This record gives sequence, structure tokens and C-alpha cells, in this order.
Amino acid sequence: MDALLYPALYQVNTRVWLTELSTKLGRAATLDDIPDAELARLAKLGFDWLWFLSVWQTGEAGKRVSRTHPEWRKEFQHTLVDLCEDDIPGSGFAIAGYTVPKSLGGEAALARLRQRMRKHGMRLLLDFVPNHMALDHPWVEEHADFFIKGTEQDLARGPKNYTWIKRRGGGDLLLAHGRDPYFDGWPDTLQLNYGNPATNLAMQGELQRIAGQCDGVRCDMAMLILPEVFERTWGIRPEPFWPKATKGVRDQFPDFCFMAEVYWEMEWTLQQQGFDYAYDKRLYDRLRDRHTRPVREHFCAGLDYQNKLARFMENHDEPRAAATFPSGVCEAAAVITYLSPGLRFFHQGQFEGRLKRISPHLGRASEEPVNAGLAKFYQKLLEVLQLPLFRKGAWQLLECASAWDGNGSSDAFIAYAWQQTATDARAVVTVNYSDHASQCRVRLPFSDLKGRPWRLRDLLGDAKYVRDGTEMQSSGLFLDLLPWQYHVFEMAAQ
Repeated sequence: MDALLYPALYQVNTRVWLTELSTKLGRAATLDDIPDAELARLAKLGFDWLWFLSVWQTGEAGKRVSRTHPEWRKEFQHTLVDLCEDDIPGSGFAIAGYTVPKSLGGEAALARLRQRMRKHGMRLLLDFVPNHMALDHPWVEEHADFFIKGTEQDLARGPKNYTWIKRRGGGDLLLAHGRDPYFDGWPDTLQLNYGNPATNLAMQGELQRIAGQCDGVRCDMAMLILPEVFERTWGIRPEPFWPKATKGVRDQFPDFCFMAEVYWEMEWTLQQQGFDYAYDKRLYDRLRDRHTRPVREHFCAGLDYQNKLARFMENHDEPRAAATFPSGVCEAAAVITYLSPGLRFFHQGQFEGRLKRISPHLGRASEEPVNAGLAKFYQKLLEVLQLPLFRKGAWQLLECASAWDGNGSSDAFIAYAWQQTATDARAVVTVNYSDHASQCRVRLPFSDLKGRPWRLRDLLGDAKYVRDGTEMQSSGLFLDLLPWQYHVFEMAAQ
């Protein structure tokens, strides 16, 4: 794994980026056309990982579904008012083969991109979709038993969950769409049958082949193939997939990284089955709902768990952060999210304050103005996140006590301490995550405060204070913050 305790990841929509480059170049762009200068810029911003979304081959069948599905089409037209058919290449999660299409430059271009990224100190993350394949994946013809079959009764009970597939060799099949147990199937996919040991082995083989082309994978809906979830969805209890699959890859590539998209409080389960990181959707949801105490309680978990969470404010599945979190709230939530332990996960367009989510079915983004204030904030936040203190230091949640009897506003605070013993670097992160002014006294964990003054300098703002160490050690650091106000105080003895 990465030598850094807390690395940073940037998610790129590959097809959208290449569309923008194609417009600039006046010809179809491939992965080879991604400028080295842009890779250097992302490395300079502090990113250790780039996740290139949707580099694998999609099929004509999926494209047809994407272009004709009424609800999806309505969403696409909202995103792109000038939508045309070429803007809809099909979902990058309806994979017809784990090969790089010629339109992207093929596997040789991917290998060159990976080498160029390495020169800038960055590693490559790609998609792995364990639950399903495209409607026209070759396995439909060659290994129909790899998929969940249905009956006429299944089709009658769940018409959106099954489809007839015509095979070139004859013998039409009624197969299940990929789905999770709570929603209708994804109509551009077919459900893999992990109750068949041959499917399990075949997918392990696909994963090992992918691992030779990148440094890590983000595993789509990784919990769907856990035995208990698969049984609840399909009435079949398969053998566990992830322990053998992750071990098999690491036997060949010891430093390979696995990140799980996971929900339903199954993060710890997947961490124990070989995943380096699991999505922290619960933190996102609590911040979005602006419930401070549940956020604080979330950070009470042990670091053996928290260090392996991927913390984000948006990704290709979620609405844009700037559209979800109002101005002021957005910055406060970002300070809480990205100055906590774990993988710092950012998304293309987040820094510019884009408002329209780009569906993975689309290959073009709408033009939007840059939110200059938000861009300036993220520029400063990324600078702070590159400090060794926040990359390799020790983190802990702090108690925020009442500032005086009868004042309950201390419940509005989230506060952390960061410390790096070797350099004596230390910082205190404080956020009033509420819509009202709040006061508290933060209990600091440093034992050497007494008897001297301390300089507090806000790394994200202009605030500078000198505070008495004896008072801070005995009573705590007094804070009186406006709604959604935050500080990241670097502390140094005078």
C-alpha cells in the first residue's frame, strides 16, 4: 500500500475529458492526448491517485438502451440542453469487455498513461464491476451459465428485472438484469451468477488481468456479491468472492489497492475481506443532513476502521456538492470531510463548483461558469492537505465542552487535533457546523501547554491569536464562532 497514511484521490470522467480535448484539437482525442502538463498540475495539487472512470469497452446493446430509456433520456436532456445521440455512448458500468476501446487509444495508450502518471508520482485506479456485465458481453454466447436465468413466472412478477436475449447460435435465453435487492434491475446489464463456481473463478481471472494494467480498482457496488446479500437478492448463497479475489491479486501485485463502493453499513465487512478503502457514505449523508451530533459520533470509531474509509463530498453517483451544500455549509463540510483520517476523495468539477452531475452514460459535460470563491477555497484546502502533518500525522477527535453553565451551543462543534511528534507540528481543526453562533471550550490533548503563550495561526484564513497555555490546558481553548465558521489552527509556542 501507499507509504502515506492519508493519500488523496481525484476522479476523472475519462470520456468527458477526451471530448473536451477533441474539441480543442479538432480531432478525436485518445488517452495519449492527455497533456503531461495537466498530469503535472494534478500531482502538484497533491494527488496520489487518479481514478479514470469508464475506460473499458461498452457495447452497442447498452448504448441503445441508454439512448432510448425515457427516464434516463429526461435526465440527460436536463444536463445537456443541446443533447445529441453522440453524447450518449452508454454506461461505463455496462461493460462488454475489460479491454480499452480503440477510440480511447487501446491498451497500449492506457499503459503509456500509467507510465506518465508514475513519472509524476501518481498511481492509476480503474473500474471493476463485479455484479453484472453488458447485454452483449461475449459470455452470453460462450458461457450462458455464468448468468442468472429466469422463468416466465419471474418475468411476470418482475418485468423490469428480466429480459429475453437472442443469441447468434440460437436458443433465446431469459436472463436477469443486474440489480440490488431494493430497486429494479439496470436494463443495460445482465446479472452474474456467483452461485456457479465457474463464474466466481472467471471473475477472479478478469480481476487479475485488470490488475496488470493499473495500480488499484474501485469496485462498483462491492457488497452485492457478499453471500448474504446475494442470497437475499437471488435466493442463492454463493461461496465468498472477495477474500480469494483480493488475495489472488496481491499474490501477484503486493501493493495493489482495492476500494469498495459499499452501503448498508457493510464497510467494516469489506475491509475485513481485503479492501484498503470503503466508501464513507454515512459521513456524507450526515453532513448533507446537517446533523452535527451524528457526525461527531461517527468519528468515535477506531482508527483501524476510519483510516480505511474513503471520504468524499461528491462523485459520479451523488449530486454535485455545490448544488447540495449551500455556500458556507459547503466549505464547512469540506473541512470536516477532508481533514479527517482516511482517503481524501475528490471529483472532477468539484473545485470549480459545478452544479450539474454528469451521468456515466454521457460523454460530454455542460459548460458552467467557475465559482471563483469555491475554487479559491479548494486551492487553499489542497495546499493545507499537502502538509506532512495531515498526510502522516496522528489524528484524534476532541471534546467540546460548554463555554459556560447553561450554554448548550457547544453541541454544534466538530473538533480534531493533529500532531506529528517528530517535528512537533500540531494543529487544531474546529468547525461550528450549525446555522447559529456557538461557543465552546475545546479540550486539547497536548500535555506541554502550561506555562507559556502559544501562537494560533489559521491555515485557511487570516485569523491569528496568542493564547495562554496554562488556561488552555486547564479550561480548554475558548471558541466563539459564527454559523458554519471554521478554523484550522497551527499551534506553535511563543
